[in-house]
Amino acid sequence: MTTRIRLFDAAFMDRLAAAAAAAPRRRQNFNLHSADDHPCHRFFNAMCADTYVAPHRHLAPAKDETLVLLRGLLGVVIFDAQGQVEHSSTLRPGMVADVPHGIFHTWVALEDGTIFLEAKAGPYLPLQPAEKAPFAPPEGDPRAPAYLSWLKSLCPVP
Repeated sequence: MTTRIRLFDAAFMDRLAAAAAAAPRRRQNFNLHSADDHPCHRFFNAMCADTYVAPHRHLAPAKDETLVLLRGLLGVVIFDAQGQVEHSSTLRPGMVADVPHGIFHTWVALEDGTIFLEAKAGPYLPLQPAEKAPFAPPEGDPRAPAYLSWLKSLCPVP
């Protein structure tokens, strides 16, 4: 058996950021796990500043979510069940966010080329209706750009 260590350098980050900029949703994942049914999902997520990640939650008890910001600036917004903001902050590279399951949250790229490493339990399951925030516009909704601007206003750039 051959042990293979994968290394991810600045050139990899540049390529991933470029792929996000070229993607229709203006974000791009690079999975480290081998398949959607793998029990531990680890992936890089590159985002442009104009991408919108609709607030959501993961209800499964094993679906806590941890991320480490590697590049750029990332806003983190936490909501209660009615959509009131409970917390917002701005992460700089090297900072970590850990969101327990059941908590409505969203990520907001404050700079193009923002990249974070995310880890959460697998398998991949599409969000169920109860996991989508009823108080926020869904992705692709005409109200989403204004909502994204409001989210960004909650996350001051240092």
